[in-house]
Amino acid sequence: MLEQIRDTFNRILSVFSTFGFTDFLDIVVVAVIIYICVRIIRETRAMQLAKGIIAILVVYGIVNILGMEASGYIFKALFSNILIVLVVIFAPELRSILEQVGHGATSKSLKSIIHPGVAVDIAELTEGIEAVCKACANMSDNKVGALICFENNTLLGNITPSGTEINAKISSPLVENIFYPKSPLHDGAMVIRDGKILAAGCILPLTKKTVSSSLGTRHRAAIGLSEESDAVVVIVSEETGGISVAKGGVLQRNISYGDLRDILTTEFLPTGTSADDKIITKLVRRIKK
Repeated sequence: MLEQIRDTFNRILSVFSTFGFTDFLDIVVVAVIIYICVRIIRETRAMQLAKGIIAILVVYGIVNILGMEASGYIFKALFSNILIVLVVIFAPELRSILEQVGHGATSKSLKSIIHPGVAVDIAELTEGIEAVCKACANMSDNKVGALICFENNTLLGNITPSGTEINAKISSPLVENIFYPKSPLHDGAMVIRDGKILAAGCILPLTKKTVSSSLGTRHRAAIGLSEESDAVVVIVSEETGGISVAKGGVLQRNISYGDLRDILTTEFLPTGTSADDKIITKLVRRIKK
């Protein structure tokens, strides 16, 4: 037993005895490259695809351990061409990475290591939800169309570049001004992240499924985004003034002010969750992304 422990320590010492500055620099460079790539793609659906691939790798490891030959053959056929598969799946993201690096995204990502962001305060998020509900009620009374996306676990970084960055605290007057009919941003969607208005005038993907002919472009876009992400999308109809909510590809129509507040509160401020717990949850969510 002692001999085995001694051999283990000797092996560890032999590794560190040959470890030089070049090896340390090599590790740092690889770590920075991986970090920058993750920071760039984390706001797109590519991060969800990456999580799926990791899950498949875990299953592949279990299959190998259990010696499941039929399943192992399928996985080996898949992973024998993994580089080609990854290039095909992540082609848009790879192109985006190269473009952003060319435009200086690397320096921004390096700065973000020092300032990675902080978790949202629960009071600020509660205040923002109340402001949006109040604005929707006012716009409903005046039949002003609106499309508001509450970002959830799936980041909407592939949506926000199509609009105008705002990055402002949510207030009822600001929301109503953005969707005022003569405002240049009123036709697009507003994206809310962690209690702040991230962008407005954004273009959303339309749903491909057949929906009621009474639904306009706003409703189709809301359903489309909710199908592709876990965002909660609020719609105010310009024709009827009705308030609707799209989530998971399902549209709830003609809901009241109280219903809207309950839906958003339940989704983003779970009952019984303390402020500290919510902050920790948000911080963990950022790290995972």
